Amino acid sequence: MAVSKPTTLALGLAALLLAAVPAAPALGRTSPAGPDPAALDAAIAARAGDPAAGAVARVTVDGVVWRGSTGDPVSGRPVAPNAAFRIGSINKTFVAAVLLQLAAEQRISLDGTVQQYLPGTLPAGFTLPITVRQLLDHTSGLPQAVEGPEGVDRDGLIAQRFATETLDQVIQRTLRPHPEDGLPEAVPAFDPGTAQEYNNFNYRLAGRIIEQVTGNTIREEVTARILRPLGLRHTEVTEGRPSMPEPHLAGYFPDNAGTPTDVSEQGGNPESMVSTPADLDRFLRALLDGELLPPRQLQDLLTLPRDASGRLLPVRGAGECRFGPDKGLACYSAGLMAIPLRDGTVVWGKTGHDLGYSDGLFTTPDLRRRLVYSIGTGDGTPAPALRLAATAFGPFAP
Repeated sequence: MAVSKPTTLALGLAALLLAAVPAAPALGRTSPAGPDPAALDAAIAARAGDPAAGAVARVTVDGVVWRGSTGDPVSGRPVAPNAAFRIGSINKTFVAAVLLQLAAEQRISLDGTVQQYLPGTLPAGFTLPITVRQLLDHTSGLPQAVEGPEGVDRDGLIAQRFATETLDQVIQRTLRPHPEDGLPEAVPAFDPGTAQEYNNFNYRLAGRIIEQVTGNTIREEVTARILRPLGLRHTEVTEGRPSMPEPHLAGYFPDNAGTPTDVSEQGGNPESMVSTPADLDRFLRALLDGELLPPRQLQDLLTLPRDASGRLLPVRGAGECRFGPDKGLACYSAGLMAIPLRDGTVVWGKTGHDLGYSDGLFTTPDLRRRLVYSIGTGDGTPAPALRLAATAFGPFAP
């Protein structure tokens, strides 16, 4: 596992959604000169009970970088530490950054509404305005996204993984399912701005607003505004193209018999992305040190939703926002998530899941400790990710 020392970084922020893990020393405190390679090697190494999948990770402490990977246990092939992988819902952070840039340019308002930017999209039952801000921080009250084939088993998911859907198709399936069968249109899950519920559909509409306002595709806007300026040569919006670059981390998904199946090649939607640990670390730094966003929009990025009295909104959904003194209250901001450590530090960042992949990127507020990882399995949050997080940051608040 490699360790190297890059240039000193500016201030910034990020976070992590993880289950409780055994206490581990925080590298920033126990190893002020950089990460502990032995501890990180042990954290990423495969153990009994881990999923049959390879892993890649990158940890930075005080400007010193550790890069690690484990071999692919299914194929027996080695995995490059900077191998590419599918980033899942980490793409939400890219979409949020584009919308915040458009807000800075006064081309949209975060307090403007879906009804204003996408007239006629919401069914008649949505009588209350839903703002762009409420899409980004998951307080819209929209129904959960209906995406991909319905009612299929694991073999079916594997067989149909090359399917692609446009944003308009996802919107139609979610809001107006099977109109030819006379089924009712969707209705709000709750009044906008009264609760928080993590929901992929919020970002499908957010992406559609970007397309409507700019006249460009998500790929074009993300590439022009983020990938090209930051030199992220190994990151792309795939637009449903199934092939993966080399080297890449193979993603596995078990079939009905429990056999790990390589699902690295797959379709997706117009927001689907592929990246690498180094590129995601660069994006995270640029996003949170002000390179991509002016101060007002950076503040919007890091603001948790509250009610009129200033209290954090309640969270809907089992298992969401489970850490610290505010457990059960809003922990998602505009594209990121906040989780407290036991020492009181709040880390910010995002997890992501695609079929066959479990990913994350996180950092402390001063950018001194950062973690990017991908595990080649789509089932939950795998144990290697939990061990890496505990080693990089120390224990999370109970």
